[in-house]
Amino acid sequence: MNYGYTFQNGTSNTSPAMDSWRQILEAISNRDLNHILILCAKAVSDNDMLMAQWLMDELRQMVSVTGEPIQRLGAYMLEGLVARLASSGSNICQSLKCKEPASAELLSYMHILYEVCPYFKFGYMSANGAIAEAMKDENRVHIIDFQIAQGSQWLTLIQAFAARPGGPPHIRITGIDDSTSAYARGGGLSIVGKRLSNFAKSFKVPFEFHAAAMSGCQVQLGNLGVRSGEALAVNFAFMLHHMPDESVSTQNHRDRILRLVKSLSPKVVTLVEQESNTNTAAFYPRFLETLNYYTAMFESINVTLPRESKERINVEQHCLAREVVNIIACEGPARVERHELLGKWRSRFKMAGFTPYPLSSLVNATIKTLLENYCDKYRLEERDEALYLGWMNRDLVASCAWK
Repeated sequence: MNYGYTFQNGTSNTSPAMDSWRQILEAISNRDLNHILILCAKAVSDNDMLMAQWLMDELRQMVSVTGEPIQRLGAYMLEGLVARLASSGSNICQSLKCKEPASAELLSYMHILYEVCPYFKFGYMSANGAIAEAMKDENRVHIIDFQIAQGSQWLTLIQAFAARPGGPPHIRITGIDDSTSAYARGGGLSIVGKRLSNFAKSFKVPFEFHAAAMSGCQVQLGNLGVRSGEALAVNFAFMLHHMPDESVSTQNHRDRILRLVKSLSPKVVTLVEQESNTNTAAFYPRFLETLNYYTAMFESINVTLPRESKERINVEQHCLAREVVNIIACEGPARVERHELLGKWRSRFKMAGFTPYPLSSLVNATIKTLLENYCDKYRLEERDEALYLGWMNRDLVASCAWK
């Protein structure tokens, strides 16, 4: 390969290799962190180990968990690249060089993220609005939540049902969850059941809780405790992207679960997911998408929590960095963060036999009121029978309902 100049008809041209080097040197001299991260990912993708290592050395001098949003995100993306090269991607804790926090601390970090950014509240509020609308005339309601976590989503819905004209329905919640969430909340599903039962009791709402301690992939019909005479709602909030699909497993749990749920004839099924495309994308485009998506996420956190805040470092490290490293460093079954755009989810739901359930205009208005408490760079958009929450010009979370 010619790395120098070639002369044709008295004109000089640089080779692609020279152009590439010029780009790299320019990015380094300008300390263009975003561009250097991209160049490093390209070197990793092309298996150019010398270039990758050289750029990693440059990046180490530029990233910082206490810096600007891109410096902080860059620190975790660099960890992901290092872990990928070392083929230790599945060992996320080691690649992050951090110890697992105590469960109470992790719960506290998750709660901070819940409070400082509207992403979870938006998702829970939009899903609850669809469920309340579908169940407004029902006397017995069964909600199956495929990742109940702390159960926080259901507190506002229980309150809303308590205030319903004519009195609240009898509510039964089946909470599905795995050991990761059990660790995060410091114990099993009984903790969630007691919390929700006590809350419902304080509002005089008849309530039952059914625990299904397993990952969503393991769920079979018998685990769901479906009873006749109950109107059924199924909730998929920020969890379906963890299920392996046809690109990972011949069992394709992603579509299997949707078919199983459809067979139960639910009145409404709610879907909330990150609006990102990382499931089947090859490494390099996946890296670019992750950089774009999480830059917006880190910028939005930056508005609320100051740069030097220890809380912010912990929130980003324990709630977001693991996702980033997993997406970049892992492949196959070890990569559990597999986001899809709503267009893809829509085709999966339609393939399983679902039709869209229109979202209430009241939900839209309520979320607009919620966003008034946050930075004006957040935006809400309704299109194609779904709600999108974004930061500036980037969609981050999509919510919709099905029947």
